[in-house]
Amino acid sequence: MYTFESRIRYSETNQSGKLSIPHLVDYFQDCSVFQSEELGLGVEYLASKGRAWVLNAWQIVINRLPEEGEDVLIGTWASGFQRFHGTRNFVMNSKNGEKLAYANSIWVYLDTNSGRPSKPGEEEISKYQPEEPLLMDYRPRKIRLSKIWEDREPVRVKKGWIDSNHHVNNSWYVKAAFDELPDETEIRQLRVEYQRQAKEGEILYPRVAREERRRVITLCDSERKPYAIVEVEPRD
Repeated sequence: MYTFESRIRYSETNQSGKLSIPHLVDYFQDCSVFQSEELGLGVEYLASKGRAWVLNAWQIVINRLPEEGEDVLIGTWASGFQRFHGTRNFVMNSKNGEKLAYANSIWVYLDTNSGRPSKPGEEEISKYQPEEPLLMDYRPRKIRLSKIWEDREPVRVKKGWIDSNHHVNNSWYVKAAFDELPDETEIRQLRVEYQRQAKEGEILYPRVAREERRRVITLCDSERKPYAIVEVEPRD
């Protein structure tokens, strides 16, 4: 497991003074990037090979959101590789070892020149030293869509949303989706399914579905084809 320590910043908190869930996603994403950089498999290495690890799905379970100023320890490890897919687990613990949140993620190794999946080399896989998957209730990658939707105001993709892969960074889809929710403080689980890559200047059309035990937000193009699907489940 790779770990790094941090302290929750005021700029990362929501209206209740706790870490916002979109910023929790940022912490997990940054942790995976830090590990790859330390292993020599980071952004520059991938760019030199014309490759990129592209996030395909999140499942994040929240026990408690840390408060502003709280010390936290974030950890990640590779939990498996199969053909051009990789899986990775994450945890965020308090200073005293309380498990605040944990996650599973699915990634695709992409040839950035052809846009097609590619198989990572054995040397790359061995550097990550895959470990046993985290014990958790794993949900399917695919998110079930609802039948009744409420259309929301379109959102234009801004320059600040774009990462080094030249498309919208995965956490910005979560941030855009949470802008369509009234409150995020009582969420128990977040799932995200990424289907396509949006670029600067494109328009996202949010749609929201409300069910008894979940909310689903899709961020679509003008033909209602999703770029990303976000599902949140409230705490009991």
